[in-house]
Amino acid sequence: MPRSASSSVQQARQLLADRLRELVKEAGLDGKDLAALCGWHPSKVSRISTGKTQPSEDDIRAWCAACGAESQTEDLIASLRAVEGMWVSWCRMERAGLRRAQESVQPLFERTRWFRAYSSWLVPGLLQTYGYTEAVLRAVQRRRVPVDDVADAVAVRMERQRVLTQGQRRFAFLVEESVLRNGYGDADTQAEQLERLHALAEGELPNVALGVVPARLERVRMPVEGFWIYDKSQVNVELVSGHLTVTQPSEIAMYADTFAALADMAVYGTRARVLITKARDALV
Repeated sequence: MPRSASSSVQQARQLLADRLRELVKEAGLDGKDLAALCGWHPSKVSRISTGKTQPSEDDIRAWCAACGAESQTEDLIASLRAVEGMWVSWCRMERAGLRRAQESVQPLFERTRWFRAYSSWLVPGLLQTYGYTEAVLRAVQRRRVPVDDVADAVAVRMERQRVLTQGQRRFAFLVEESVLRNGYGDADTQAEQLERLHALAEGELPNVALGVVPARLERVRMPVEGFWIYDKSQVNVELVSGHLTVTQPSEIAMYADTFAALADMAVYGTRARVLITKARDALV
């Protein structure tokens, strides 16, 4: 991914690079010494130590061995894996199928108590009906996943919805009005999904707030990707090429501010139900 895509990822890479550079200094070596001990070109050491190139696990093992710091190898490899986990391409995340990709986020949902989600293109997963989820995941599978385990993936996502009613959790969902007419599945599937949203807008679950951001000619709409905010600790963003995890406080605050601005534009309760009803009636 481009290094500028998220300062959270860049900062984590730089922290790892800084620690590797410190090991060289603590060992009384310089870059040329380390390169010779590892059998590398000096430019490789320079790229890794400045954060321009991300090391592999084998690179870290060789680096630590050359610096006489084998005891730190596993901790540094764990740091590398954490960095890699901040940005995951869809190809990598879904190579074993959609079920495993769905299961991988379950611990995050279990530990979160305050959820905020904005979607400009589909109904958020926790609010989806079975049929709508099946239509969404089938579309994903056909586009980019060779393994067909859609039925299992749907079951995992449906089971995850228990977090809506278990524990002391709060949820705030914002969807663009266009989401109400996005066309996943057939008319019956769409109608069932809209009925579900109508019930939520009516207050079916007191811990769930649903807002619809109306389409307005005078609205100045900046491009904003769909995102989820988990408590105040993490933001997940789904991009065209992959899945981004944001953990830097300043970036989390930016998403929180964006969510607040969108929430101010949204309508709730009766006004939201009017928009949902219009979308449902348009299916006839």
